[in-house]
Amino acid sequence: MNRPRLLTALAAAPAAVAAANIVPAATWLPPVRAAFRPELDGRGRADHIALTFDDGPDPRSTPAFLRELDRLGLRATFFLQGAAVLRHPALVRCMAAEGHELAVHCWEHQPPWFPRPAADRHDLERALAAVRETAGTEPLWYRPPYGVLTATRWWAARRLGLRPVLWTAWGRDWQAGAEPDSVLTALRARLSGGATVLLHDSDRNSAPGSWRVTLAALPRLVALCRAASWRIGPLAEHGPVAVTARRAGAERSPLTD
Repeated sequence: MNRPRLLTALAAAPAAVAAANIVPAATWLPPVRAAFRPELDGRGRADHIALTFDDGPDPRSTPAFLRELDRLGLRATFFLQGAAVLRHPALVRCMAAEGHELAVHCWEHQPPWFPRPAADRHDLERALAAVRETAGTEPLWYRPPYGVLTATRWWAARRLGLRPVLWTAWGRDWQAGAEPDSVLTALRARLSGGATVLLHDSDRNSAPGSWRVTLAALPRLVALCRAASWRIGPLAEHGPVAVTARRAGAERSPLTD
């Protein structure tokens, strides 16, 4: 190869690597998930709704969700940020003691678009260890920040024995200007039996105070689901998707391939 062609190839290589890394992130789009990776959509038993929350633990807001869930007689799955777990270990232990399922979200939110194979695995491994050692439980699930499951994040999660899952219906509760009505409207767009619902118990990466909107919408969501005779609970009780994750975890060490 002559020098100009070599320089052109070298210049194109980073772009090609970045493109290969971001292609799996197209699963962020519901039609793409449905066509190519339906398990990421979080579909479970037709009579069950998996209730999940991202971005905690947060001592300003998570306790209010725990109280409301207890009042409603419900348990949920919380996708936790590892750095926050280490800052608030007593709250995490309380969540586990109250019967909630703890899962891994990230160490801290990071821009997802560029390949970070070593850093992604390191951050995810730290987050997994923080949850495991603080709560004394073995997480099954991983949901990436922003729902962007790049190739490096997917690889890191599978190497650590975590099952990636996104969501079926979300409330867009992180947005500025969100109201309980808008949260319910957004959820209804894809809410059906077997759905996994995404909400947030913290405004750490959302519009300030948005968690109060989510909290106000929660009992209305529960009433809607119960009127449809859908049971509500964590992903661990969600049916086939949970059984598959447990089997995968039993076959693979958390820290080895």
